[in-house]
Amino acid sequence: MVMVYNVNIFILAILALAVLLRSPRAIALFGSPGDWSSGFILRSIPYRPSRSVRANQPAYPPPAGAVSDDVHTIHSYSHAQHVERLDEKGAPVEMTYPPHFSTCPKFLRPVLAPFRIRVSPGFSVARAITVTVYFYILLFEACYKSNPLIDAMRTGWIAVAHLPFVFNYATKNNVLVGLLGFGYEKKQFNYLHRFLGRAVVLAGNLHSIYYFYKWSMAGTFVTNIKQPSNTWGFIALICLDVLFFFSIEAIRNRAYNFFLVSHVAAFIILVPAVYMHQPSTLPYMLAVAGIWGLDHLLRIIKTSFSTATLRPLPELDLTRVEIPYLNSGWRAGQHIRLRVLSTGLGWFGWSETHPFTIASVSNGPEGMVLMVKKAGTWTNRLYEMSKISGYVEAGIIGRQVKVIVEGPYGGPGHTIFASFSAAVFVVGGSGITFALSAIQDLVQKDVQGRSRVKVIELVWTIQDPASLIPLLPALTSIIQQSIFTPVRISVYYTRAATGKFPFPDDFYVPGLTLAPGRPRISKVLDSAISRAVSLGAGVKDTVGITGLLVGDDVAKAVGGVDPVRRDQVGGIEIHEETFGW
Repeated sequence: MVMVYNVNIFILAILALAVLLRSPRAIALFGSPGDWSSGFILRSIPYRPSRSVRANQPAYPPPAGAVSDDVHTIHSYSHAQHVERLDEKGAPVEMTYPPHFSTCPKFLRPVLAPFRIRVSPGFSVARAITVTVYFYILLFEACYKSNPLIDAMRTGWIAVAHLPFVFNYATKNNVLVGLLGFGYEKKQFNYLHRFLGRAVVLAGNLHSIYYFYKWSMAGTFVTNIKQPSNTWGFIALICLDVLFFFSIEAIRNRAYNFFLVSHVAAFIILVPAVYMHQPSTLPYMLAVAGIWGLDHLLRIIKTSFSTATLRPLPELDLTRVEIPYLNSGWRAGQHIRLRVLSTGLGWFGWSETHPFTIASVSNGPEGMVLMVKKAGTWTNRLYEMSKISGYVEAGIIGRQVKVIVEGPYGGPGHTIFASFSAAVFVVGGSGITFALSAIQDLVQKDVQGRSRVKVIELVWTIQDPASLIPLLPALTSIIQQSIFTPVRISVYYTRAATGKFPFPDDFYVPGLTLAPGRPRISKVLDSAISRAVSLGAGVKDTVGITGLLVGDDVAKAVGGVDPVRRDQVGGIEIHEETFGW
């Protein structure tokens, strides 16, 4: 159908325009070699500390007059004035700042601000408009010089022609994700996959119902349905409906494995069934098979077999998974899909894969570290299995298991965190894993002279203050390593401590605060902007705000920043890290 073909070309043109608008950021990645060359394939390399620092004057006491409520910040800043960056040969490091392209020009900020308002959790006005425009494109396609209730040929071709888009929006590895710099897990395409998938199911059912009604009225239903092409069409219809009904949120959330198996099985049958029903659909079915095949080929390439050590962290209700043999190949904020090859997870536990954010920095001494929070049957079993000690190292329980690691996926995409003037991380609970890797990466790049960031803020909200205990050494280490760019960490707990409070009344760690209640994100942003401006940020810089699990609160706070304050630092951008299916 010419009409359907033209609409597909129009949609491709819109996607091409989106890629063109995002291209400056994609090009900017080539100005940061460590970013564009990483984030594709995991690997193991020898660990070598790449940079060091040297004191050239006594760092303390701080200069006269250096008085501030935040002693740590002043001391860190004055300390930075008395040290210098050195390369492997002991020579001073030449600063090489990564390029930065703002996602929104200054003159468009007032216009685009309303589009960031959240209509519902995780769903902005911009996405609502995108879905509405997509809907009217499909409606025009179905109704232009046609009645979708009686023009079965048109609705059938609409269902077939949009199948490649449906599958492309769902795959983890596809060209569009790479060109736009979005990850599949952030629902950037998932909401389009769901919307368009439902539209395809509706078109397929309208196509079939017309013939069912026509044959039933003529009394020839049985005769016609027995024809091979119509039988295959009926099978394709069943597959479409299975894809829809078993992906309803209630089923998807309560029985994800059932949803996954039904999705894969229905897809495998759907493609040949559509072709057998109408051989002229071959180009579209080849496109679907090509998208699916490329995705799975890249998954195989991205897959690694390794040995992991499981350690329980009861204060955080999670399992620490250490994979020392994989220590390179990812960018801060990326995640992997983990499969544990052990019957300790149940008879079929080995067949499940689950996504987890990498909590360690690439090329670091620890290798890959994952923090697996207890959130379901599989993760609960993993936690219980970690408590069954296989050996004890330095008094710490550990159990080794074989694992299959697939990834890395997601992450910042075309965003270069080190190109911002300030970075604020707002996370909740296990979201600290994202912040840990991202901040460690920023500190590492700062020592190497490859970061523009002048201010790093971490706001972590937890339920119990005891959750801070197992990560206190890591957080303290980050603060101590942030020689040139001070890191300030604020931890908030929302529930009273169970039993005795885990810290003394005079608890004090320079650069880290612990307080009850919930954070005031707007106050944190204002403080970060003020510090960035005082340290030299200008209209050509940008403050980056990263929110994980609390993205709606972050978006609301960013939307409330005064435009003048926003322009002082060249704008504020949000990187929201969310998982969904």
